Amino acid sequence: MIDQYYDRMTSADRENFQRIVNQLLAHTFLFVNEYNFNENISVVNRDYLFAERNFELLNSFFELAGFRLERDSSYGVISLVSSYDANRVRFDKLTTLAVYTLRLIYEEEREKLTLTSEVIITVADLVNKMITLGIVRRKPANKELHDLLRTLVHFRILVKAEGVYEAPETRYLILPTILFIVNNEQISNMYRLLEEKPQEESDETAEEEPDEETE
Repeated sequence: MIDQYYDRMTSADRENFQRIVNQLLAHTFLFVNEYNFNENISVVNRDYLFAERNFELLNSFFELAGFRLERDSSYGVISLVSSYDANRVRFDKLTTLAVYTLRLIYEEEREKLTLTSEVIITVADLVNKMITLGIVRRKPANKELHDLLRTLVHFRILVKAEGVYEAPETRYLILPTILFIVNNEQISNMYRLLEEKPQEESDETAEEEPDEETE
């Protein structure tokens, strides 16, 4: 069945098919729009349109290798999901905390937006939010910020404007793909942990005070 569809493709479509397969394997997501920071506009992503037109063919191809394609037309996201843990990327702790923070920012900002659906932040915005939430106590090292932001851009969770990755003023667009990395249950669990944290810190302080007095 796959061979029949593929054989009927033009040479240009075959090249597109191969390129998009490699994109999904490398980056996990395709998003319906591409954002131009210079002109502050979104344009249609032709790769997404091609993948949408050939969704069943692409999905059949990936299923042979133990993957499946998922599509959410309301957000304009196509994602590649592996059936095997070995093919799933494990983010380090700081990157994971940044992802949760970005999800919170995305939800908060989307509620405020009226004329546009783009959520754009700076590195300073992200760091300040993480500190405010108590996720980190101080600004992470520049190399840590560079590495985590580069990772999130690679996996199409963020889109970067011009500038150094970790510079405070560098802008990033948060893509709706963030919703597929962190689900509602996970974000609720994080809220609960953040609410419990001040009480835990208070209890630890209370336990330490008698020791200081006896010394």
